[in-house]
Amino acid sequence: MSNSLFFIVILSDIIAVGVGIFAGKYIFQRSFDAKEKEAQERAAEILRNAEVAAENIKKDRILEAKEKYLRLKTEFEEDANKKRSILQGNEQKLKQREQTLNQSLEQTKRKENELDTLKNNLSQQLETATKRREEAEKSLQQQVAQLEKIANLTAEQAREQLVDALKAEAETRAGSYIKSAMEEARLTATKEAKKIVIETIQRTAAEHAIENCVSVFNIENDDIKGKIIGREGRNIRALEAATGVEIIVDDTPEAIVISGFDPVRREIARLSLHRLVQDGRIHPARIEEVVAKTRKNIEDEIVEIGERTVIDMGIHGLHPELVKMIGRMRFRSSYGQNLLQHSREVAKLCATMAAELGLNTKLAKRAGLLHDIGKVWPEESDLPHAILGMELAKKYKENPEVCNAIGAHHDEIEMTSILSPIIQVCDAISGSRPGARREMMESYIQRLRDLENLALSFDGVEKCYAIQAGRELRVIIDADNVSDEKAGLLSFDISQKIEKEMQYPGQIKITVIREMRSVAYAR
Repeated sequence: MSNSLFFIVILSDIIAVGVGIFAGKYIFQRSFDAKEKEAQERAAEILRNAEVAAENIKKDRILEAKEKYLRLKTEFEEDANKKRSILQGNEQKLKQREQTLNQSLEQTKRKENELDTLKNNLSQQLETATKRREEAEKSLQQQVAQLEKIANLTAEQAREQLVDALKAEAETRAGSYIKSAMEEARLTATKEAKKIVIETIQRTAAEHAIENCVSVFNIENDDIKGKIIGREGRNIRALEAATGVEIIVDDTPEAIVISGFDPVRREIARLSLHRLVQDGRIHPARIEEVVAKTRKNIEDEIVEIGERTVIDMGIHGLHPELVKMIGRMRFRSSYGQNLLQHSREVAKLCATMAAELGLNTKLAKRAGLLHDIGKVWPEESDLPHAILGMELAKKYKENPEVCNAIGAHHDEIEMTSILSPIIQVCDAISGSRPGARREMMESYIQRLRDLENLALSFDGVEKCYAIQAGRELRVIIDADNVSDEKAGLLSFDISQKIEKEMQYPGQIKITVIREMRSVAYAR
């Protein structure tokens, strides 16, 4: 009984488990079928959406292609119409030119016919003129022969006497006219000109500096010279290669000489030496580093000097490159005169003189400051500095009057503005002041000798003396052979020859002295 019950319980459990398994399988199958159906529906929906999107994209691409096609077609038609109109215009021009050429050919033929007619007429007239000239020459020869018989002179002798008489009269009249014209001009112009120039010079005060081609670097003791030279001279070679100057280390106590034509390079070398000596580390790598930093500082200083100068002078609107070149003037000299100080002085003189004459002072000051800008152009050029400065001013859009004043201040080009002679005069005033510029003794003496020899080359000059540092020429003439009228003419001729053949700053006064002495003895 108990076994049967146990078997029944086990059987019921088995049946319950089987029913559970079957129910679970059935539920799982239902759930799987539902999800599969849902997935199929979603896939179908995504497919439909993709087909719709693809269709829309296809339509958009077709529309874009049509629009692009229409646009390209329109552009092509417009371009074709333009080319067609150009071709038609060219055809019309060719037809017009052809008509013009035909007309020109017809006119040329008519002119050839006219020329042939004129040639024939001229030939006839020439024959007639030749016959008349022969007849006139025969008649003239007969008349000359009769005059020679009457005057007992040949025609050549009479001509020479007449030429000599006319030449003497012309020289006398020319001398008188020149003398009177110069006296009249001197009376009317000298007073006012002196007033303007003197007031301009007196109202302008500028510092003066004299620059050499050598700079001296002072050191505390001679032991530093060995460090600067370095082992086998490597330090000094590196310094010369980096700066582009020549370093001279000689027996001069506590000094090193820096030699070079470029003042900017000398200044870079001097400052670099100062920094190296202060630092104590002197070797090729350190030298290159210090020189590079010093060069950068000098470039910044040049720009600062240019900007400060422009602000001090009250000049506005200059191109940055011109401002930089103005700063470079600080390190340049002309005949020993510092170029920046010279340009500042010329600018002030020009402004004062322009104000006295009622002209534009700002424009005059601008031209005066820039007149020597061609001297500081860093690149090599075959042009004179005045022409180079004018080209630079044109390049940086300066006023045409300023450009002409820069180019004409040494007479390289024609002056087209009243501002140009003012710049030339003020440049001469600044450069010709005693002490402003330095000349070599040999060239100075040679210039005085050339001046005296030039005056001695004239007939009637006995002695000649160049005085006032070559600014006055005293000419003593022979009173027996040169009259008072010829003396005035002689001074004018000497001045003209000096202007043509010599180069000199400022002006030279020519004084001709004619001394007449009458001596008698009472016995």
